Amino acid sequence: MPAAWAPPGSPAAPPTANRSPAGDFALLGLALLLPAVLLALPGHALIALLPARDPGLRAPMCFFLRQLALLELCFSLDGVPRLLVTLLRPGLGVSPAGCALQLLLVLSCGASEGFLLTAMAWDRSVAICRPLRYGAIMSPRLCHLLAAACWPPGVPVSLVFTAWLFRFPFCGPRGIRRFFCDIAPLLSLVCADTRLFEANVLAAAVLVIMVPLRLIAASYVGILATVLRMPSARGRHKALSTCACHLIVVVLFYGTTGVIRLRPKASYSPESKQVVSLSYTLVTPMLNPLIYSLRNKEVKAALGRLFVQRRGTHIPSPF
Repeated sequence: MPAAWAPPGSPAAPPTANRSPAGDFALLGLALLLPAVLLALPGHALIALLPARDPGLRAPMCFFLRQLALLELCFSLDGVPRLLVTLLRPGLGVSPAGCALQLLLVLSCGASEGFLLTAMAWDRSVAICRPLRYGAIMSPRLCHLLAAACWPPGVPVSLVFTAWLFRFPFCGPRGIRRFFCDIAPLLSLVCADTRLFEANVLAAAVLVIMVPLRLIAASYVGILATVLRMPSARGRHKALSTCACHLIVVVLFYGTTGVIRLRPKASYSPESKQVVSLSYTLVTPMLNPLIYSLRNKEVKAALGRLFVQRRGTHIPSPF
């Protein structure tokens, strides 16, 4: 039974901590991920449920924010059951079918998030560049159509590459030095020629990453051109402040996604790869609720109203 992979010179882990049944994959470092994921789940759930309870969060941007929270919630829930099982039963690995399903969901959610951030950028562009027609253009029907178009596009591509990858033979120790099943660590376990697969992954990654990124950049070019024509500094500051949280999320998402997807077998050190993987799977999903709740005035106001309502229901009557 092969032991999980460890870097040269590192001490051997206890047998119960790094061994899994033959044919399964061992995910290393999961204990660090679980507490943070469990902390992120309530934030995503709150942002996803808040617009349904508060009439003040019915704007298109809040609708897209809810979709982003639901997407991040799906991404987090994808790994939580496996994290719990692995921590409760350390010797139990991830079956190939379970690893393939996790990879499929990770790739699909990543592609969908890129398209959703594009729709959010276009929403900000319409709000700033065409404010008088914003309500007419961003109708509820169009918002629902855009959201529906963002969710499924990544599924076919993810399904093709997941099925293709798991047709390769895996050999040697099956320890994955990541926090989830992903293309790069799985490729390191393949004992076959993967050049054609890697070329197709790179082409698909460029398409899925660069097309939405170019559309987002085009939206912000239009926003910047409109802002520079505004006569007052207060108006310029107000317009740019509405885009700040979205821009931060875009930088975090594409900064980590680009490193992971565009160079899956790059010669980074194992520690560097783990840091990027940690940022992609943990830091970005954790920060998104904080970014939007702290920098979005509507969300902060809704949270305040919810808090006041909760306090009011617990204040005992003096009569």
